[in-house]
Amino acid sequence: MIPYGRQDIRQEDIDAVVEVLQSDFLTQGPKNPEFEHRLTDFVGAAHGIAVNSATSALHIACLALDLGPGDMLWTSPITFVASANCALYCGADVDFVDIDPDTFNMCPVKLAEKLEEAAKSGTLPKIIIPVHMCGQSCDMAAIGALARQYGVAVIEDASHAIGGKYQGRPIGDCAHSDITVFSFHPVKIITSAEGGMAVTQDALLAEKMALLRSHGITRDPDRMTKAPDGPWYYEQIDLGFNYRMTELQAVLGLSQMSRLEEYVRQRNLLAEYYDQELRDLPLKTPVRLKDCYSSFHLYIIQLDDADRHVTVFEGLKARNIGVNLHYIPVHLQPYYRNLGFAEGQFPIAENYYSRAISIPLYPTIEPADRDIVIQAIKDCTAK
Repeated sequence: MIPYGRQDIRQEDIDAVVEVLQSDFLTQGPKNPEFEHRLTDFVGAAHGIAVNSATSALHIACLALDLGPGDMLWTSPITFVASANCALYCGADVDFVDIDPDTFNMCPVKLAEKLEEAAKSGTLPKIIIPVHMCGQSCDMAAIGALARQYGVAVIEDASHAIGGKYQGRPIGDCAHSDITVFSFHPVKIITSAEGGMAVTQDALLAEKMALLRSHGITRDPDRMTKAPDGPWYYEQIDLGFNYRMTELQAVLGLSQMSRLEEYVRQRNLLAEYYDQELRDLPLKTPVRLKDCYSSFHLYIIQLDDADRHVTVFEGLKARNIGVNLHYIPVHLQPYYRNLGFAEGQFPIAENYYSRAISIPLYPTIEPADRDIVIQAIKDCTAK
């Protein structure tokens, strides 16, 4: 089976992890801040908070922005469920903004229309989470301008997008957002086995997220409610979580950072090859925006004929091509239907779902496997 994505673990990664295993620190040691600094230097952010998953990063980002009961968060219906669930974790409500049919990202026009209506009815969201689907940035200048106009906070879900750029600047510099979140799941651009990071330019937000990451406990006397009883003293000053990243995860992510730019370059080369080889088939290949440099976490084709979606998908699986579908619209999940969402509310996302297939794309794919994928797609889409 040729998978749709896979990690690239090399000897230098293994050596780095073994070195930590033989050190004094397995949990929170020197590799965590080293990884945070390496990544924030790369993206141009002032602060980074490494955690055990991007889901955890989204959760503490929402809490740092004071999301809670009675508040509303908007995100894209085409995303992994965590982008919406993080609102529910905080006791807030969630809604969605339909996507742009070319990029699969949150549509700024739809967002503008929805914000205008929400302002009239007094139901503006507290936070918007645009998702950089497949690794290509949303139109963050437009989204950021709308957020400022209506007084809404922005968290960029860049789980797919480490190493990508928007308007020539690294995704993660938070030029149009309050916080950006990255994922280091094994099929992402770089991996820490599991892990995530929230980055920000705001020192206060970083301080809040760091506190929430580790049980809400501080050893900083300046933040305590009284003078310490002794050098052993600590205080829990908030209700936090055990979202810490281990040293093993941090050093693996740190090792992989040295190859990040090469990974993204290879992904873009493979995407260009797919574009060329699939151009005359009854399908649509990904649209690249001029002001974006995608990290190409995913390469998604959309079939011209939605009626052949299942047939083509099953045909590729039968040929040992590990295709996938990213994603089932969140509002169609049973849990969200029980919250009142229904089919027909976000028609562009639903049309995308009826046609989309993620095909194998990763830096270490063998040329022979790449060509097997292409021939399989040609065979399965032929009428």
